[in-house]
Amino acid sequence: MHDLLTRIARPFVAAISVALLGSTLMVTPGAAAGVSLSTVLTGYSRPVLVTAPRGSSRAIYVVEQTGRIKVATWTGSAWHKVGTFLDIHDKVDYDGSERGLLGLAFPADYATSHRFYVNYTRAGDGATVVAEFKRSAHHAFVASKGSFRSVIRITQPYSNHNGGMIEFGPDGKLYIGMGDGGDHDDPGGRAQKLSSLLGKLLRIDPRDPDGSGPRHYSVPSDNPFVHTAGAKHEIWARGLRNPWRWSFDRKTGDLLIGDVGQDAREEVDFAPANSSGRNAGRGDNFGWDICEGTLAHEPAGHDCKHFGVKPIRQYSHGSGCAVAGGYAYRGPDYPAWHGKYVYGDYCSGRLWVTTTGGHLVDSLSTGRNISGFGEDGSGRLFMTDLNGTILRVRFSGAP
Repeated sequence: MHDLLTRIARPFVAAISVALLGSTLMVTPGAAAGVSLSTVLTGYSRPVLVTAPRGSSRAIYVVEQTGRIKVATWTGSAWHKVGTFLDIHDKVDYDGSERGLLGLAFPADYATSHRFYVNYTRAGDGATVVAEFKRSAHHAFVASKGSFRSVIRITQPYSNHNGGMIEFGPDGKLYIGMGDGGDHDDPGGRAQKLSSLLGKLLRIDPRDPDGSGPRHYSVPSDNPFVHTAGAKHEIWARGLRNPWRWSFDRKTGDLLIGDVGQDAREEVDFAPANSSGRNAGRGDNFGWDICEGTLAHEPAGHDCKHFGVKPIRQYSHGSGCAVAGGYAYRGPDYPAWHGKYVYGDYCSGRLWVTTTGGHLVDSLSTGRNISGFGEDGSGRLFMTDLNGTILRVRFSGAP
């Protein structure tokens, strides 16, 4: 089965079961009494992410896959569109499927440096590009397109499995989610190869290390494979198929990944941070393409219940076909729900709330094409519907 944004071209005709596989057991979701959605903004062109600089609670940035980033602000008692923050549609290879403008991340010093980073597939060849831009010195909600600086470029052998999510970790480094390069069955075996950047979570310092010199970023010296012969030093973790959406818990530093599956399983992976709230996922192997969830993939018969990082949640294609990873909720409202992880599925429109240990807390049939989630600067949680709507995720009572 193809991936998240490839699958949008086909109607999801399979009967949607409410049975959801945990890491090993079949469970049945309870009534959706605690989680709900409310529409806050409409009229976007294929929105895939909502984000904001940390601490900013009165502005959100909506990433449109077609190549633009829009801004909305909280004024009065509602969100209102302000305009276009950045328009790079001419740089972006948007193919109506998985390619396009896919990610946006603000560093902790954005308020003073005005630097921010985007992830997109490049017009002409479809390569993944992570680039730096700067906000206008005079207009808070306008970026300078002329400030473009390429940080890293990664060739994509096929048009699907581009990943696209970027996020600054608790350590201030930029993490980049890369799919396995596409096609079917990871034909190059790239997700397991340390000689390839594909099928990995990468970690770099994206700041210009030498001005106009030849380097565009630097590799942290504590990356796990910097002393491994033949390995790409940028690699933080491996064994991912298409980590379309993933996140760090803003309180604990734990890493949660929604890795889009192939024919058998969609999965959510969890990697805990250390006692300092860092190093989540360092050197981990998430299994693909030896394993798809806890099922053997290639070679057949492999013991996937004891290989690599096992998913905390997985489900078959009776319950959906493209997981959209979300966030551990840490917003200023609903304290009883703090730490609960919210994620969904594009095809079924199902939204789930679990503990980070994988225990199902609640679920909701949204009727939406869930393309992603996002937080404002204070941790309020939003969901994106690829058809153009931004919704606020809300809770009631106690889980």
